[in-house]
Amino acid sequence: MKTHHYTTNLKWTGNKGKGTASYTSYSRDYEIKANNKKTTIPGSSDPSFRGNPEHYNPEELLVASLSSCHMLWYLHLCSVNKIVVLDYIDQASGIMEETKDGSGRFTSVTLKPKIVISFESNVEKAHQLHEEANRLCFIANSCNFEILHEAEIQLSE
Repeated sequence: MKTHHYTTNLKWTGNKGKGTASYTSYSRDYEIKANNKKTTIPGSSDPSFRGNPEHYNPEELLVASLSSCHMLWYLHLCSVNKIVVLDYIDQASGIMEETKDGSGRFTSVTLKPKIVISFESNVEKAHQLHEEANRLCFIANSCNFEILHEAEIQLSE
């Protein structure tokens, strides 16, 4: 089996001078970097957990990872199946349950891609390829919750 290794660097940037002296004395802000990447991702906790609403939170990044992995597999499968995708957008959403002790877990993520394909393409096959993309997606295969798909496919004019 072939293996791949991924490394990221996370740096907490939320020390307001007193560190974590109290629950309210520090910011939840951090930065994510990866080797050879130009862009730093500003992160924080969800605003519900005292986070910065202007920064990405881990929950959003998980949903975005599922959405983008699915899209990349879907585009590949369309390409090899002679379905020409002209546009692809997704407004994915996830549901997370919080428990009494403050922990939680995702119960589902729903991908809602809106796709435009060339008028010569097979719409039925284009719909079927979402199941295959989900089966192949590395991120989806790593999750223990339901991943739903509500795809809309339009033919170009």
